Amino acid sequence: HGILALKELSNARVKGARVGSTVLEFVPGEAKPAHIRVPIKTAGSITLVLQALLPAMAFTGGSFEVTGGTDVPWSPPVDYLKHVTLFALEKMGIKASIEIKRRGHYPRGGGLVVGRVGPWEERKPLIALEWEGIERFAGISHATNLPPHVAERQAKAARERLKELYNVPVDIETEVGRSLGPGSGVVVWAETDKLRLGGDALGKRGKPAEVVGREAADELLNQLTTRAAVDKFLGDQLIPFLAFAGGGVKVAEITNHLFTNIWVVERFLGRVFEVEGEVGGPGVVRVVRRVEV
Repeated sequence: HGILALKELSNARVKGARVGSTVLEFVPGEAKPAHIRVPIKTAGSITLVLQALLPAMAFTGGSFEVTGGTDVPWSPPVDYLKHVTLFALEKMGIKASIEIKRRGHYPRGGGLVVGRVGPWEERKPLIALEWEGIERFAGISHATNLPPHVAERQAKAARERLKELYNVPVDIETEVGRSLGPGSGVVVWAETDKLRLGGDALGKRGKPAEVVGREAADELLNQLTTRAAVDKFLGDQLIPFLAFAGGGVKVAEITNHLFTNIWVVERFLGRVFEVEGEVGGPGVVRVVRRVEV
């Protein structure tokens, strides 16, 4: 679905874009602003499709409408993309917005996310090494097709855990809605003097709401221990944009995802990045040659 979305945006010729394919041929044409519709009929991740679409749409502008999974395992929750990723991209000059019309959980999906991206006119270098202070914690605790107290208990547990270590305001909203199936989750983030760092957790049958809330809070607290300005989830997401904006960031943990994204970007653009650190620990990613377009 990510490939097909890019095909539509860039008027590409594509072969092999199907489940099970081992060879893909993608020949882009002229990319123009467009309204891209992506109808994922399962709980396939909306945010992973948007990770493919956003770097290209930053150069064309346009809007999108994606159905599928908003809060599913092994992918960023949509609230993380909205409140952490887009916040960092805005610092680099990218104006993008998303709106969650309806949640979608595994296995039925049914979520709906719409949004818009403006043309990337001013490419601002991002320098974000270490944070010095936390202004507040914020977050969203949601429950779909479940009693309201589920969202409230998740939020309360996350709030209490964050308060144990940091004496700053904590504002976690609760959201209760309806969709094709039940589900719940929490996304929390720390607003620092540099960027936002996030943590999240999903609910499932038999998992107490309090455990969900504490898991999200603990994940965020773990990211904060190194004082790195970028959490391990955001690090690899920034790579395609940093190549064109320039700058340098310190990540709480270097992941294989980060190295993979660098490898892919440099196959297209040549050497762009320098990385200090090893997988599993904190490190610094610097742009040594900014790409001009």
